[in-house]
Amino acid sequence: MIKWAGRILAVIGGGHLTLGLWFSRASFGDWLSLRLWGHWRDDTPAVHDFWGNPAGFGLPLLLVGLLVLWMDRRGLTPPAFLAWTVLAWAVVCAVIAEPTPAPLLVAAAVLLLCGIRRAATPTMPAPELNGV
Repeated sequence: MIKWAGRILAVIGGGHLTLGLWFSRASFGDWLSLRLWGHWRDDTPAVHDFWGNPAGFGLPLLLVGLLVLWMDRRGLTPPAFLAWTVLAWAVVCAVIAEPTPAPLLVAAAVLLLCGIRRAATPTMPAPELNGV
């Protein structure tokens, strides 16, 4: 479950970042010429594009997904606060803006929570059969 949650988070984060940068490519000139300095609150397409990407949640979400996968490969259980934070953020996004992939983020957060809970549940050792 943890592996699937990490995959979903990484794919959505990477997709958001990639598509967002693709659609924002007309603003690259303004970003690279530092035209946003002192004008970051203005209502311009370049400012909107910047706050959507790269300052948006695509890169952090990609990093969270990759971190979850990295931890899973090493047998480490991600902290529950990470899953709860992603869940709260995804629910807010799903309520405010649709259609978005936010329901998939909700599913990934629930998978992550279930995987964390499963990893924390102690397993009963097999009974020893001495002398049988």
